[in-house]
Amino acid sequence: MNRNRILGVAALASIVAALAVFLFVPTGSAQASETKTTWTSIATEMNSILDEAVALFDAGDLNTARDRVNDAYYGYYEAKGFEKVVMAHVSGQSATQAETEFGVIKKAISAGASGAADVYSHVAALKQLLLDQARALDGPAPSFGQLCWNALVILLREGVEAILVLGAIIAYLVKSGQRETLPTIYAGAGFAVAASIGLAVAINAITALAGASQEVIEGVTILGAVVMLIWVSNWIAQKASASAWTAYIQERTATSLASGSVTALAAVSFLAVFREGAEVILLFQALRMQAGTLTAPLWLGAGLGFVALVVVYLAIRVLSLRIPLRPFFLVTSALLALMALTFAGSGIAELQEGDVLPTTLVSGVPHIDWLGVYPTVETLSAQGFVLVIITGLALRALHKTRTQEKTQQKETMI
Repeated sequence: MNRNRILGVAALASIVAALAVFLFVPTGSAQASETKTTWTSIATEMNSILDEAVALFDAGDLNTARDRVNDAYYGYYEAKGFEKVVMAHVSGQSATQAETEFGVIKKAISAGASGAADVYSHVAALKQLLLDQARALDGPAPSFGQLCWNALVILLREGVEAILVLGAIIAYLVKSGQRETLPTIYAGAGFAVAASIGLAVAINAITALAGASQEVIEGVTILGAVVMLIWVSNWIAQKASASAWTAYIQERTATSLASGSVTALAAVSFLAVFREGAEVILLFQALRMQAGTLTAPLWLGAGLGFVALVVVYLAIRVLSLRIPLRPFFLVTSALLALMALTFAGSGIAELQEGDVLPTTLVSGVPHIDWLGVYPTVETLSAQGFVLVIITGLALRALHKTRTQEKTQQKETMI
């Protein structure tokens, strides 16, 4: 077995080991579940805190009112595992909707008297949503098939983005004859797995980190990935013409390749995996809370999820070898640009949840988690900004490519 395969197997083994630990080792959230506390009772407590926040708002104590809303969100919705369980058993959209409502309420409270109508209406909507989520969670115990399906969906939902990015980068390196650089990419992904496990452990060990700090870490990481994805997408797009690629191959040296382009690609692989890793582990903890001692469906779902991700990865590798050079580079560049656009929305949403950025709702815009689309001015503005940058760089790359092709044609005629 060559070094590349050894690194790949080691990374896969790390993920399986992490899942094993978090499937079988009790956690703080799981212990809370074992006390027979129902999700409805937790939702009722959150609603009482929200009522206190409204009373404080009416009394003019805006800062304390905001603090009480944060207490309900960080101290209950996140710290008690409510958010993760909703994501695992209800839907990611439902969890995102609740998070958005918390943000809107805090912004409305800060606005004072001018935001009163929004405070009352959104608190009422959030209270009902929390109760609806709790009742869904307190319903009949999930069946073997439901648990298996949820485990499968979690891995697919959280893993496909990372696999698409990694698959595109690796296929690009293989197609361009740079197989010797693959260990660097695998190493970036491997370090990300280790970092994800470390972050998940820290979140469980330090209750406070499960609040704003976690969201800020995730948000900054995702936005870092956006910058790298835009850079790599543009770099690949500029090599779309045969002449540009030939010139690059002739000019590059082993030293410049190792210290420049591949380092950036490794950084992208790290950020793509790290962005999803800890989330997978924490969501599997939420599944374990609902499953109790019934862990077999979780393993089965996780296994099927891994198989599906491997199929996606292999499909990218196999199909890439059959696509002509120019279309391949253009498709790869477009895929990475789409990932950048998606990550931009997700990153801003995380910072909103971490109370770093405000939340301003936009009516008529749906929640589309897998595209990072959320109905807020801040997330849509960030995506619009990224789209402008991507479009501008794409047009610049297209102009550069056409200029190079015309120059080459003139030289050929001479």
